[in-house]
Amino acid sequence: MTELSVFSDEHFMKQALAEAQTAFDEGEIPIGAVVVCENKIIAKDHNRVERLSDATAHAEMLAITAAQNNLNSKYLNECTLYVTLEPCSMCAGALFWTQLGKLVIGASDEKRGFTAFNKKIVHQKTEVQTGVAKAECEEIIKDFFRKLRN
Repeated sequence: MTELSVFSDEHFMKQALAEAQTAFDEGEIPIGAVVVCENKIIAKDHNRVERLSDATAHAEMLAITAAQNNLNSKYLNECTLYVTLEPCSMCAGALFWTQLGKLVIGASDEKRGFTAFNKKIVHQKTEVQTGVAKAECEEIIKDFFRKLRN
């Protein structure tokens, strides 16, 4: 078994999963997002839609804003966003305007993810990678909705 680098995609996705767990614990849909620049986490957050009564308070949107404030820049072209669930069209549109360098997605969202509507909504220079820690990212979402139904 190969040891993971401290700065691997899996490492940072685990940080996004920790944010998703916080959302789960708060009764929010468990999605977490982490923005990394130069191998350092510069922003992280989780869904806060219910807590803030704000339909735009998605993990990605909150992390984007925090990262832009951290860098004092509207652009995130040198950054990577790790998100546990594929962004919706709103979040993907915001990522377009930030000119995000790389997007790493855990689980796909076939019903509400941006690829179901427009695969080219993210900036043409944004590298997109999917399936990092896919099983864990899918499981936390499934657990949340199972808990809601019971």
